[in-house]
Amino acid sequence: MDSLRVLVIAPTPFFGDRGCHVRIYEEIRALATLGIQSSVVTYPTGLDLPDIKIVRARAFPGIKAGPLGFSAGRPILDLAVLLKSQREITRFRPHLLHAHLHEGIAIGVALRAFYRLPLIADLQGSLTAELVDQGVIAERGMATRLISRVENWLVRCPTRLLSSSTHGMSLLTAQGVEPKRVTSLPDGVDVDVFQPGVPDSRLLKQLGLAGKRVIVFLGVLTDYQGVDVLFDVATILCRTHPEAHFLVLGYPNEERYRAEARDRGLDGMMTFPGRVPYNEASRWICLGEVAVSPKRSLTEANGKLLNYMACGRPVVASDTPVNRELLGHAGIFAAVDDAESFAERIMELLIDPDRAKAVGVVLQARASQEFAWPVLARRLERVYREAVAESHQS
Repeated sequence: MDSLRVLVIAPTPFFGDRGCHVRIYEEIRALATLGIQSSVVTYPTGLDLPDIKIVRARAFPGIKAGPLGFSAGRPILDLAVLLKSQREITRFRPHLLHAHLHEGIAIGVALRAFYRLPLIADLQGSLTAELVDQGVIAERGMATRLISRVENWLVRCPTRLLSSSTHGMSLLTAQGVEPKRVTSLPDGVDVDVFQPGVPDSRLLKQLGLAGKRVIVFLGVLTDYQGVDVLFDVATILCRTHPEAHFLVLGYPNEERYRAEARDRGLDGMMTFPGRVPYNEASRWICLGEVAVSPKRSLTEANGKLLNYMACGRPVVASDTPVNRELLGHAGIFAAVDDAESFAERIMELLIDPDRAKAVGVVLQARASQEFAWPVLARRLERVYREAVAESHQS
């Protein structure tokens, strides 16, 4: 079999310039260069993309999914994705299913029972841990135990599992998944889109940041991502580095964070421009001398680091297993949820710009050599072909 056809199950409002959406998009584009065809079944809302085949589930009046997290309408939309996937299987005749998110695995398990197709599960962390980190469920309790049991059962069902980190692999094997069925496939980066560059002086002037020493964050704007920590870091830095300025890029909640900056007297040190289109993100990242990621999760992927790296920016990140795996020895790590630690690490780079540039060069080389999507697509293709071959033997 030369040309593979893959049905991608994405129960999320794809495309949305963030997280797993970028992973889905870049996986499909990289696989297309290898002759692999993909069709994405997703929610009724989201940005359409000219180079991706997107099949949208039926919309229901009054029911929609928010940009992030759980909402009451999601189970109905997931059912709509399941029904649309059935029709797309008949039309597209895929060789295998590639499911994203735990909801996607559940949909894939139902489809596999009927169509006998291999199922690849693409996971970026623990569902239970993510819901705890986001404050949806308590760290301990009946709901947490129930969701954990469902998750443990669910991850044992796919033919193969992809984990965005080796730390994630160890969590899956602890949940009872056979090690031979798990492959580490980290997030990647499009090195043609994300490239080193000098700060755009016109854009800096437009933002009122000419002459400022910019620390950049790009990602989902939630406390779960550690955005609240940046306020405390800014408070500390303003005492010794009044020229420092935090450029906090992303969505949603930008209005809430702007108001908080005003209330805390930090609006002169923090700017929240809002959503930045994916294909323009490199230009914005390159405005920063330093890039930062105070994300709290100990298990979830952190693809923004790779974009920072490819742009040649030194990175200060929370000291977690996932972040250490991506950044390697050139990463600069601060204690999780510790504003003093982040401020100290950032100050070290602002004081020594030569060191900051040298760190950025090392990280840029690491991104292009180890995390470019063409390299990762070959690894993913092998997983696909092995899963299809195994299904023919069984």
